[in-house]
Amino acid sequence: MMTAIIPKLPMRNKEITRKYYTLLGFEISQNDFQGYLMMKKDALEIHFFEFGDLLPKENYGQIYIRCTNINSIYETYKKARIEIHPAGHLTEKPWGQKEFSLLDPDHNLITFGQTLI
Repeated sequence: MMTAIIPKLPMRNKEITRKYYTLLGFEISQNDFQGYLMMKKDALEIHFFEFGDLLPKENYGQIYIRCTNINSIYETYKKARIEIHPAGHLTEKPWGQKEFSLLDPDHNLITFGQTLI
């Protein structure tokens, strides 16, 4: 039986990635492997693999995180001076979601979305 899906994204530098996702409220997993990073927040888990030759401007890594209380998350990140993607400020989308997006240090796109009801 399938129980979860865990995105796996490229990173150039484990320490920089760890610091960034810690700012987003994630915690590092108790496991520590060379060239590999696992971060957790609530029921979410994201894995990162080291890719030293990654060209960030050519990276198309993306994840979509469904959430509740998106306004609060957005404001928390803005107050923490976490850069919002220039084309990803908090907006209501025609597909029934309220969304905003971030780019991590390796240009992985992180989109947060909440269903509009």
